[in-house]
Amino acid sequence: MAISAHLSKLNASLSAYYKPLFRSGSITPLWHGMAAISVTMYCASQLGLKQRSIQHHREDSKKALAEYYEKHGNPHAH
Repeated sequence: MAISAHLSKLNASLSAYYKPLFRSGSITPLWHGMAAISVTMYCASQLGLKQRSIQHHREDSKKALAEYYEKHGNPHAH
C-alpha cells in the first residue's frame, strides 16, 4: 500500500476514536496530546542537545583512560 493510503487509514481511525471524545467533553484527548508532546520534546532534547555533551564526555573518558593505561598498563592486554 502507498503511504498516502496508510495515512488516510490512520486519519480515519483516529477521527473515529477521538471525535466522540471531543464531542462529549472528555479530558482523554487532552491527556493524550500532552503525553505525545512530552515524548516528542524529550526525544528532541536528547537527540538534539544532550547527545553532543554525552559524546564529548565519552571522548574525554576515552582519552583519560588511554592516558591511565599508558602510565599504569592495560589490565586487559594479557
